[in-house]
Amino acid sequence: MAIALKENPEGKLLEVVASGKLSADDYENFEPAVDALIEQVGKINVLFTMHDFHGWDLGAVWEDIKFATKHCSDIHKIAMVGESDWEKWMSTICKPFTMSSIKYFEAGQEAEARQWLSEA
Repeated sequence: MAIALKENPEGKLLEVVASGKLSADDYENFEPAVDALIEQVGKINVLFTMHDFHGWDLGAVWEDIKFATKHCSDIHKIAMVGESDWEKWMSTICKPFTMSSIKYFEAGQEAEARQWLSEA
């Protein structure tokens, strides 16, 4: 599995660690977890950590577009923690497609990302 999830309902936070290449199958686990947490706590924040991440296959790109459309107003902030320039670039490209605030952090800045997510 290319996605590992950890829910923190008290903090209204979903932690996602992505590695390898995401497929459409990965969204079968990811999206229900997001839906359940939103149902439980309302608007959430997401800590999206990319480690040895190689992007999305074509099926996952389609699932990601559908996910972003469905949840464009359900996610308050997205902190993206990555290891490469293309991941930083990706965080900028995503901004027009969501109402969420998105901020990129370099690997090793997870504490800063968590701090940013916890700010009102």
